[in-house]
Amino acid sequence: MKIVEKFISIDGEGPTAGGLSVFIRLAGCNLKCIWCDTCYAQEYNSFNEELTVNEIVDYVKETGIHHVTLTGGEPLIHNDVKNLLSELSKVVEIHVETNGSVDVSEYRVSEKVHFVIDYKLPESGMENEMCLQNLSTVNKNDAYKFVISSESDAYKAIKIIKKYNLENTTQVYLSCVFENFTPKELVEIMKKEKLNGVRLQLQMHKFIWDKNKRGV
Repeated sequence: MKIVEKFISIDGEGPTAGGLSVFIRLAGCNLKCIWCDTCYAQEYNSFNEELTVNEIVDYVKETGIHHVTLTGGEPLIHNDVKNLLSELSKVVEIHVETNGSVDVSEYRVSEKVHFVIDYKLPESGMENEMCLQNLSTVNKNDAYKFVISSESDAYKAIKIIKKYNLENTTQVYLSCVFENFTPKELVEIMKKEKLNGVRLQLQMHKFIWDKNKRGV
C-alpha cells in the first residue's frame, strides 16, 4: 500500500481528540477540495514508501499505541484497505477518516472500526460527490464532520444535520476554514440555532505545531 507518512501523535480532532494515535496516511484522493490542508497526499504518486498489510500491522504493534487513525488522501479507495482494516482490528481500535464520497458500509469489518466522515459543503467544490447513503447508516460510534467556510456553508450544514437527525444518530463536529470563517462566528450560529448535539472542534494539532508541519 502506498504510504505518504506514518507517525505517532495525538488525534487533533474528532471523537478521540487529545489521545495518542498511530497515523497511517495513504496516498491519493478522488476529490479536490478548494481548502484542502493535505494537498501533499492528493496524488497517487506522492507516497514515500510501499508497505504490505502485514508490514503496516507490524509497525503498529511495535509502537505500543492502541489506536490507529487511517487517513489520506482518501483511504477507502485503496484496493487492500478492507484487508488492512480486518487485520488492524485484531490488535487496535481504528478511526477511518474518509471524505464522504465512498459508501462506508462494506468496510464495517469489525466493531473496532469506526468512521469519521466528512460532508463536503458547497464552498469545498465537492458537494456533488457526497455519498448520501452514509448519512442514514452512521451510528453513535462514528462521527460526521463539517468544515465551514462561510455563513452559507454553516446553514447548509445545519440543514443536513437536521434532515438526517444526525444529532441523535451519531457524533457531529463543526470546524472552520480559519482564513474564511472564524470559530467565534460559528459559535454564535450554534447558539442562535440551539445546536445541542453538535460540537465545535479547533484542530488541536495546529495549535501545538505550525499548521504546515507534517508528521505531527
